[in-house]
Amino acid sequence: MTQRRRRLAWLLGAAGAAMALSAPGAFAQTADEPMATADAVTSSEEIVVPGEIVYRNRSEETAPVLEYGLDYFQRFEPLTVGDMMKRVPSAVFVSDVLEYDGVQLRGLDPGYTQVLINGERVPGSGVDRSFFVDRIPAELVERVEIIRNTSANRSGDAVAGALNIVLRDSMSLDGGYIRGGALYFDDEDVEGTLGGVLGGELGGGARYLIGANFQGRHNPKNKQSFRFDEPGGDFDNREDQSDVRDGEDYSFNGSLSLPVGAGEITLSGAAVHTDRSEIENSFEYEDLTSTDDSVLLTEVPGATFITQDNILLDADFDHPFMGGEIEVDLGYARFEDETNEGEAEIAYDIDEGPLFFEEYSNEAVNSDITDEEFSAGVNWTGGFRDAQLQIGVDFVSKQREGNITVFEAECEAGDCDPSDPDFPPPLEEDGPTDGGLYTIEETRIDPFVMLSATRGNVEWELGFRYETTDLDVEDRDTGETASADYQMLLPSGHLLFNLSENDRLRFSVGRTVRRPNFNFITPALFEGEFEDNDFLGNPNLRPETAWGVDIGFERRLGRRGVIGVNVFYRDVKDLIEIANTGEFTETYLDDLADFEEELQEFLDENPGATPADFDEDPPAPSFVYTAQNTGSGEVWGIEFDLSTPLTFAGLPNTGFFLNYSLLDSEVYDQFGPRRFNNQAESVFNVGVIHDIPTWNMALGATYREQGDAFSRILAEEVTTTYGADLEVFVERRFGERFTVRVTGSNLLDAEKNEVFDKFLNEADQIARNYDEFELETENAGPVFQVVGRYAF
Repeated sequence: MTQRRRRLAWLLGAAGAAMALSAPGAFAQTADEPMATADAVTSSEEIVVPGEIVYRNRSEETAPVLEYGLDYFQRFEPLTVGDMMKRVPSAVFVSDVLEYDGVQLRGLDPGYTQVLINGERVPGSGVDRSFFVDRIPAELVERVEIIRNTSANRSGDAVAGALNIVLRDSMSLDGGYIRGGALYFDDEDVEGTLGGVLGGELGGGARYLIGANFQGRHNPKNKQSFRFDEPGGDFDNREDQSDVRDGEDYSFNGSLSLPVGAGEITLSGAAVHTDRSEIENSFEYEDLTSTDDSVLLTEVPGATFITQDNILLDADFDHPFMGGEIEVDLGYARFEDETNEGEAEIAYDIDEGPLFFEEYSNEAVNSDITDEEFSAGVNWTGGFRDAQLQIGVDFVSKQREGNITVFEAECEAGDCDPSDPDFPPPLEEDGPTDGGLYTIEETRIDPFVMLSATRGNVEWELGFRYETTDLDVEDRDTGETASADYQMLLPSGHLLFNLSENDRLRFSVGRTVRRPNFNFITPALFEGEFEDNDFLGNPNLRPETAWGVDIGFERRLGRRGVIGVNVFYRDVKDLIEIANTGEFTETYLDDLADFEEELQEFLDENPGATPADFDEDPPAPSFVYTAQNTGSGEVWGIEFDLSTPLTFAGLPNTGFFLNYSLLDSEVYDQFGPRRFNNQAESVFNVGVIHDIPTWNMALGATYREQGDAFSRILAEEVTTTYGADLEVFVERRFGERFTVRVTGSNLLDAEKNEVFDKFLNEADQIARNYDEFELETENAGPVFQVVGRYAF
């Protein structure tokens, strides 16, 4: 049996075992009424004063979709979509403590996860085309959908899956509410939160919704690093760092639905403005524990100031047409990021005495990135014999511009003095960074066709999507341009067997794609990108493609509970990896020429001497690397989730939540086999909520653990581990309109631990000839939040 077949056999065996656990009688409950649907209009009182514990929705789609309404998360008062996502199956974050930004479904890099808002693609800051979900306040959201495998009517950029963030619209709320509160951090800082939503009918069938939200942010952390020559080697230095991140988010969303004849037009929009600062202060010591000035090597103050704006506009028109329904959609999305980042370093010569000034350096980078997309789509859905046919085409025009400039200042002892009133020296512009002035234009036209039907207890869906991409890239600094185009046929199919009123079995298969990172396709040379090695962009990269299979079983438990298990497999082709071009860097060639000149001078000045007598070593070779489509990779795992009231145990007012994902993968690089970079080995969430109706109270807790992750790139390897996270809440309801909640998060003072293996070049990495070995620990304290909600 081949290794691939053994993996599939393991997955199917695990699925069978989980299905047995969820067989009838395992969680016997009364199925007395159906679960609520996501399309029902909700009153503001239901949102503010929930009448019962809310569980995961049971999606009616043929494709494998997990659906969670905001009310599933709301009692823990999440601040952002990232805070929501950390509680769902297979959602991994390899970020700083208390930061939930780049979501990694199935543990894969954020670029493998497609983030949608209201079903539409959105631009973000990441060069891997990812979107940071912590930029969307939770108060804007109606529900989130985790789409495990692709369908033809969705963009195919979803190797790991897709996350669809559905914002509240005019059909989701009757009435209004206001929300206000404060967060208290362990450094005694207090931040506020304030928001409100109002929605309802305008008359004549029109409906509206408007909402606004302010959120103060604060995240104080401490880091400590110990650096050695190699594992078990001599101690080099210790770094103590404080890292305080502050910010303010302002958001607005609105929706207006108007009847037009027999159809409807919906206008919607959302805007999020973020101001953020990151202040870091580091001190390096030549001692394991001491903070005395006599062992202080460097002071490294740093500051980053970030301003970001997200704008989303959408117009959707639906109308009966030719015996079916036609939908026309127009969209505009714009992302702006202005970041000013600086880090100075003051070095001391401790051999000359405490705080004996040696040199000063400062580097600042100003980055201005704009990414905007215009989209349009039209599709028709109608009956076709005994089936339903959907045909359509999607159009996207994207333009991304980067302007990244470097400023520098430096001086040595004798040229400047920290006691001088003119110290430090002013920054001077050094020009754009390598590849820092670029324009990327991408045009996509994606026709699709999808056919679906129901035959007895079997539902099926079959579709084809043909994605075409035209790409133009310009390095405005050098004037170099490049173009590429590619076409991909992306089939997909889904089978849903309704085994009984409560049991479902799904089979899904689909082909997906991941387009190259922006920095990989820019025709620029990035000097020193990997220690002493350079990186050259490759505009001719092809997208990665993957065939994916999902097999899932789901059982309804009573009227509100659900248990499910899913196994998945992805076969990734044309994997993009870093490869050596074989060309030496200009820096190495210059250093080699200098060495040979000095060697010749030595031989000329010392007749009879040989090169072996010269006391200088030749420079270590450094190379130019590039990105290439160099192979394949496999990803597989099993995902289990349970969400149910404990009625079977005589606790109808107690809700239990659990999900556990085992994740694995294999890819080969120039150093051998490894997992996909930063894929956590597992994710575990468990929680309980208990409602006390007689006291108008509720309380609950959640616990989260994430497995180890490993990353290996040229010249650096990182192993990352996280401590567990515990959150609790207490809720008190006052009448039918007012609720107060107190929540506590990170109650276990979670740590992030990283082990860095660093090398100068590929040869040293293979031979394990270390440049540096580093152990880093980051931790943050608990956060407490008090929030009141009032419905009107």
